[in-house]
Amino acid sequence: MEINTRKIAVWGLTGVTAALCAGAVLLTQTWYSKPLKLEWFYMRAFAASALKSPEMMSKLRVLPAWLDFHSARLDDESPQHKREIYQDMKDNLAMLDRYDRDQLGREAQLSYDTLHYYLSTQVDGERFQLHEFPINQVYGLQSALPEFMADVHRVSSRAEAEDYISRLRKFPLKFEQVIEGLRAQQAAGILPPQFLVEKVLLQMHGFAGHPARENMLYTSFKAKLDAIPLAEMDEKVRAELLQGVAEAIQKSVYPAYAELVRYFVALQGRVHANDGAWSLPGGDAYYAWCVRYHTSTMLTPKRVHELGLADVDRLTGIMDRLLRQLGLEEGSVGERMLRLQRDPKYRYADTEEGRKQMLDQYRAIMKEADEKLAGVFSVHPKTAIEVRAAPAESAATAPSAYYIPGSMDGTRPGVFYANLRSVKDVPKFGMRSTVFHEVMPGHHFQVSLAQEMKGVPFFRRVITFSAYQEGWGLYAERLASEMGLTPDPLDQLGRLRDDMMRAARLVVDTGIHYKHWSREEAIEYMMENAGMGEQEATAEVERYIVAPGQALAYKVGMLSILGLREKARSELGDKFGLKAFHDEVLGHGALPMTVLERVVDDWIASQQRH
Repeated sequence: MEINTRKIAVWGLTGVTAALCAGAVLLTQTWYSKPLKLEWFYMRAFAASALKSPEMMSKLRVLPAWLDFHSARLDDESPQHKREIYQDMKDNLAMLDRYDRDQLGREAQLSYDTLHYYLSTQVDGERFQLHEFPINQVYGLQSALPEFMADVHRVSSRAEAEDYISRLRKFPLKFEQVIEGLRAQQAAGILPPQFLVEKVLLQMHGFAGHPARENMLYTSFKAKLDAIPLAEMDEKVRAELLQGVAEAIQKSVYPAYAELVRYFVALQGRVHANDGAWSLPGGDAYYAWCVRYHTSTMLTPKRVHELGLADVDRLTGIMDRLLRQLGLEEGSVGERMLRLQRDPKYRYADTEEGRKQMLDQYRAIMKEADEKLAGVFSVHPKTAIEVRAAPAESAATAPSAYYIPGSMDGTRPGVFYANLRSVKDVPKFGMRSTVFHEVMPGHHFQVSLAQEMKGVPFFRRVITFSAYQEGWGLYAERLASEMGLTPDPLDQLGRLRDDMMRAARLVVDTGIHYKHWSREEAIEYMMENAGMGEQEATAEVERYIVAPGQALAYKVGMLSILGLREKARSELGDKFGLKAFHDEVLGHGALPMTVLERVVDDWIASQQRH
């Protein structure tokens, strides 16, 4: 039989063309209308969001280097862009509602419920988008952006170094966009607290008040260049790149800060109050939304305040007994804890050797905790963890310790940063609970396991809910104590002090924003109950004022997880297993607390059937 090669070629070309057309139609349909599969919609929604955030792309590192199209850009901070983001979320929520949840399996329903909760809560908060303070003394853009450049932007090649310089040159545009939003905020009658204006001006003057080659943007970049082998980059190229960074700082970064400084200097004569959210337009509704958003529960400010008062009272009784055993009987619990913390025998020497000893002790505690985790967990994250001193450039405003997650591709480990600006601020007996919260079995454990999940939409591996994550961190402190990792009464007091601070936050945050407490009343309450000096209590209270509701996440989340554990233990009896409970709580990534409750209820029911 004669083979007609021409006809076969025509058929083949027709088949390929048809397949390409079908693929193009499917791709177009997936991107612009309702995707055939819900998983495709998830991919589309996440991809569209990530593509609009080059800074998120740098944090995630999910693309290979040859596909890097984002590292020379910064996020758009303009009011117009924020409106577009909200419109995207409304469109995505409407699309999600078009799928039939009842036709999904359990894990698929979790993905649906998680994204639906996230989008609906965000959309509900659109009316309050001008109520947030993007420039503030705790985590404002003026300090967060340099930290992003130092901690996140990778410099392992000439191309990445040139992207770094490109980003520095975009500081003026980004700051201009922020100022545009601040002016819209001001026009709406929303002004920042007086202390915020004063403190961010000090921060910005401090940041931009050094020669370019002494700025953290230069020194951190140089450290990254120094880590590149000489065989991969010669000295001439290094010198050119360093000169480029110095010029970008001098000609772009510093002028951008100067514009922001001018804006806040002009505000100085207009702001005279340090009031809570209630004082803003629509303030009561705004704070009620903040409580829902940060706790991912339906708790009201009134109920949160009551929970806080009850927990402060409970912890006061426990701590009072322990303090009396140590011979400390006079004064409030807060006053006695402060005396204990200031005792020199419980602090490291404020010297280089003392700082080294502190870092070594953090590592030793982390190792000890890691070795005991197998007793209560059946899984362990693969992501590496390191202990480092916090960058000196950000030490003045950074917390005493904090955690930065590792990258998705594994090239950047998780890092526990210890702030060594003044070791006298960190009593030895408070170090254990910090490690348990931030690292093992806290944030590093939970976040890394979420990032390593398989068989779920990508957004489930990276989405965050404050009450779940911070609640887990605080639960981890208590769990570590239950595991025998705080054998000394002083270590117990260190943990209880941190627990008390989180309980007091429930009282103070709602006190400021719901019950109209003054800044001074709130500071006094923290000093009386949480074992803080005036400076520390002031910093805490001012944090709550600029971020309404965020401080509630810790204790509300912990109480929710503990409540679920005790419910499971009570209903399952001998069938209850702590490892299995932890698998269920951690095995699905971060969830709203309302969704987590359903997860645990389903698990209890399934265990009862076996």
